[in-house]
This record gives sequence, structure tokens and C-alpha cells, in this order.
Amino acid sequence: MSSQDEQFQAAAPESASSSSDDGMTWWYRWLCRIAGVIGGVSCAVAGLWNCITINPLNIAAGVWMMLNAFVLFLCEAPFCCQFIEFANAVSARADKLRAWQKAAFYCGMAVFPVVLSLTLTTLFGNAIAFATGVLYGLSALGKKGDAISYARIHQQQKQMDEEKLTGCLEGQAL
Repeated sequence: MSSQDEQFQAAAPESASSSSDDGMTWWYRWLCRIAGVIGGVSCAVAGLWNCITINPLNIAAGVWMMLNAFVLFLCEAPFCCQFIEFANAVSARADKLRAWQKAAFYCGMAVFPVVLSLTLTTLFGNAIAFATGVLYGLSALGKKGDAISYARIHQQQKQMDEEKLTGCLEGQAL
């Protein structure tokens, strides 16, 4: 067994335990991963296109976008980076991050090239990578509550307001 297989075996049980208690459903987790892969492809293509210019800021933004694509592939789809020995270890570590941490990281990564060079290529190239961060951010907010618990809370608040109002009216009458 190679060292890469040992790293994968060591990382697999940890990622399974961390993914079960983060509150994301299986389909939403796959949606986030697919968005990350598509965002990586869009960053890579737009970054390469952005590098074909004379303006140094466009070149810097293009290189950063290609770096974003590499990081997205490394974190979301390590099977695309089989030639890199540490890909599975990085992916396992990225799976341990909380959703809000991934959201901040991916959105920050996507905003930086746009700040460097505000062009349509950087906007459209980073849009899906930014959307991946937004998806992770939405999952960090948690599930929506059910209607019964909201109705119960609303009823309790309404009852407390009525009690305060009757208490104030009784105090004025005395």
C-alpha cells in the first residue's frame, strides 16, 4: 500500500464523521461540490483568457483565477488532482472545515481577482466560484424551522404582549 492510500484511509473515517454532524443533506453536499468543480473550470478558462493581454493587472488577476481553480479542484474534487500526493490530505482537511469557513474562504478567493481587475472576464469567471461560497454560507445558516414551532413562538409572544398590555391598563385604572 502506498503512502497516498494510507493517507486516504486515515482521512476517510474522519471525513465521514465530520460530514454527518454538519447538518447538510447528501444532495446539498453534492450540489456544493458540483458548483465548486464548475466554478474551478470557469476560473481556469477565464483566468487563461485573462492572461492573454498586455495589462499586468489583468495578468495578475488571471494567474490568481487559475490558482483559485486549482484550490477549488483540490478541495472539492481531489480525484482531478491524482498526480499530486497531498491532494487527499488537503481534501480531508477541507472537509473538516465548517461551512461558514469554506464560505468565507471561497468568496474571498473569488473577490480578489475582481478587485485587481474589474472586467467582464473576471466577473463571469469568478461568479460560480463565488456562488459556491454562497451555497456553503447558506448551509451554515442551518435548516428552516417548521411551521408548528414558529406558530407556537408567535402565540407565546402574542400572549406575553396581551399580558403586558392588560397590566399597563390595570395600572392606569388604579
